[in-house]
Formats: sequence, structure tokens, C-alpha cells
Amino acid sequence: MQKRFIQTQAEFTALCESLSAAELLTVDTEFVRTRTLVPKLGLLQVCDGEQVALIDPLALDDLSPFWQLLENPAITKVLHACSEDLEVFLTAGAKPPQNLIDSQVMMTFLGHGLSLGYAAMVKHYLDIELDKSESRTDWTKRPLTDNQLKYAAADVEHLYTLFPKLLADIEAKGWLAASQQESANMIAKKYQAIDPDTLYQNVKLAWKLSPKQLNNLKFLASWRYQKAVTKDQPLSFIAKDHTLQLVAQRSPMSARAMANIEGVEALDVRYQGKAMINVLKQAAQTPEDAYPAKLRRLDEYPGYKQTFKQVKHFLQLVADKHELAIECLASKKQINQFLSFYFKLNGADQSQAAVELINSWRKPIAGDALIDFADRGFK
Repeated sequence: MQKRFIQTQAEFTALCESLSAAELLTVDTEFVRTRTLVPKLGLLQVCDGEQVALIDPLALDDLSPFWQLLENPAITKVLHACSEDLEVFLTAGAKPPQNLIDSQVMMTFLGHGLSLGYAAMVKHYLDIELDKSESRTDWTKRPLTDNQLKYAAADVEHLYTLFPKLLADIEAKGWLAASQQESANMIAKKYQAIDPDTLYQNVKLAWKLSPKQLNNLKFLASWRYQKAVTKDQPLSFIAKDHTLQLVAQRSPMSARAMANIEGVEALDVRYQGKAMINVLKQAAQTPEDAYPAKLRRLDEYPGYKQTFKQVKHFLQLVADKHELAIECLASKKQINQFLSFYFKLNGADQSQAAVELINSWRKPIAGDALIDFADRGFK
């Protein structure tokens, strides 16, 4: 198979034009994400069965022709474990991909667990041992070595070769449509806009705070996210979770008082102390009737443990009936999401469209029966 390293805009434009006629493309990205909020794209890989193209995004001014390929519903795009790739696309300004299927998701429906690695899949279908020595490399450093390019090419070349076998297996089991829907669900979640005003709910131990303290945390969490976006730094580089929680709880009047709170990170105070004091002053202007409601932990709900066991047992029976691993049908997080929705905890009752167990491919298999099971008192 021909291998090309694309480093000019003219070559890239011509490549994308030729790929637009393909029915199937396997795609991968290489990126770096160590000290940034968003991943930094270092390499794009694509295979159409006749050629493997390795695209240098650092040498190009306009990647939009490639994003148009991702958006083309007439072309099937296959990626493996695409969650972070989707974040790369989103960060680069690409719209949500169309007709994309994740081969890791397909392997999950075939009973290979939730997170089978690419190398294990290649070994399973092609009996090839992949060299993973470049998996920790800096893909933004130039020049790329021959070994790096060989490693990157293998990520799409072998995927193209094995995909017909994987497709035949998933069709034989009857899970192709579900795999497609699950992949589409991943894309929808990844592209869902972040609401800074709800980020406080994700801070550990937020449930311990009163409404007034939660209001402080709401302002602090929103401020941290917006600053992280501006500086392109991980959230924890701006301020740690436990710092925000403790500052929200204690409402110090000065950076010096903040530094005396046990558990608050000294570096957070040194670099962001004054800023956090100003945020607390803004939060203090909120009227009491606009405070967030106190968060309620699901595991404190009466009979939670027993109810969780009953729901999991019910779903295990459904999974067995359909020859699915329970982890594929329902994770602990998804069961808790359903219970939070059903018990109307922390505003989770606003829409059932986001509750994964009762939507998409799960709805006819388990969702409708699960609602009926819950309405009967989980019996």
C-alpha cells in the first residue's frame, strides 16, 4: 500500500479531493496533551485502502478539506477509541463527524470488554504484534522519525485491513445498528456545549456545602473554567478541586486568610488567591433566593443500595437474554444516572432524553421495560 507524508497545502487539497470519492476511510490522530486544556494535534492519519496518508497539520494553514470529509455522510469513517480524537476535531473547529463508527465500540458488542486496545484488536483479527514504543512520543516535535511515521501508518492501515472481518462479525451478531448509534451518542456528548454555571456540580465534596456555599463554588468553578480556556491550561493548573471546595465553604476575606485554611493548596493561593477573593465578592451579590439548591447524594436516598442491586439484576437478565455483557448494556454510572432521573435528584428530572439507559438502542431492549420495572417499585 502506498504511503505518503503530506506537508504542503497543495498536496493536502489534492489528497482530500481524491478521498472524497472513497466509501470507507480509517482515521486516526496523534496529539500531545500534557500541560494544556485542549489536545494539540501533531499528525492526522487516513487510509482509503489504496494509500496511507500521514498529514502534517503543523505545516498546513487550512485543514477544512479534511473536516469536510468527516462531515460527509456518504463516507464511512472508522476510528478506534475515538473519544479523544473527537476532542481534537472539536478543538480544531470541525463540526460533528457524520457516519462514523468506533471499532472499540464494535468490539464491546462482540464481548471483548469496554476498552480493548487497538493492538489487541489487531492481534485478534490479523495475528500481528504491533510495536507500541512510540505511543508516548511528542508528536508536535519536528522532524518526525521514520519509526514514528511507521507507527502512525500502522494505526490506520491495519484497521482498514481488519474492518471487513469486524463488520462481518458485528452484522452476524445483529449489533451493527446499535454500534452506529452508540458511536453517534459519543459524538453528541463530546460536542455538547459546556455550561460553566453547572460545573460546580462536578467538584468533589460539593454535596457537603450549603446553598450559600454552593453559590460561592458555582462562581469559583465558572471562573476557573473560563481562565483555563483563556490560558489553555488544565483546570487543576488554575486551582485544585479541594481548594475551590474549601474556599467556597469558608469564604475567606483575604488571600492571607485563605492561606491559613487547612487543605488549601499554597500555590493556588500564591497565584490565584486575589482573583478568588474577587470571585467571592461577586458571588456575595447573589440574592439568597437565587442560590443553587443543596446537592443530594444518590447513595443517601432511602433504599439506594437495595434498589441499585435490583436494577442491576434486572438489567443482567436483559443482557443475558440478548447475549450482551452487562458492562456493554449498563455501566454503574448509567444505572446511577437513571436512578437520579427517576428519583428527581439535583434537577435530573428536566429531561429524560439524556438518560442513556432509556434512549437510543437501549430503549427497545431495556429502557421501556426498565421504566415499567421502576414503576412497579423495582419488584
